[in-house]
Amino acid sequence: MIVFDLRCDGGHVFEAWFGAGADYDDQRERGLLECPICGDKRVGKAAMAPAVPAKGGSETLPPAQVKALIGRIAAAQRRALAGSDYVGDRFASEARAIHLGEAEARGIHGQATAGDAQALADEGVPVAALLLPIVPPSKEN
Repeated sequence: MIVFDLRCDGGHVFEAWFGAGADYDDQRERGLLECPICGDKRVGKAAMAPAVPAKGGSETLPPAQVKALIGRIAAAQRRALAGSDYVGDRFASEARAIHLGEAEARGIHGQATAGDAQALADEGVPVAALLLPIVPPSKEN
């Protein structure tokens, strides 16, 4: 995974995670990048400071601290998705059905391909990408 600071033409700076640098290039070329603040699709890389380790090597967090941080992230995800139904890889079809009034209006979350997400946006279906991976309820511990 790689993180880039991105900036829209409106001046908003935000972080985005990609599987590899080529994924950023691919998504930008296909018009899939969008400012989460204003929706501007004119997005490019912002200036970033390189991560330079301290002299003498890099420091690592103690395992207990890492575990506590992961727990806080998981708790934040649970709060953010509270009251939302996990629909897994059926996200695109469920979102479309809700938008068209063919399914009960409710909050949902799940997975969609970049192409499916773009198609939903093109159809006017209100969707937002989550920058953190979603842990399916069956995988939570």
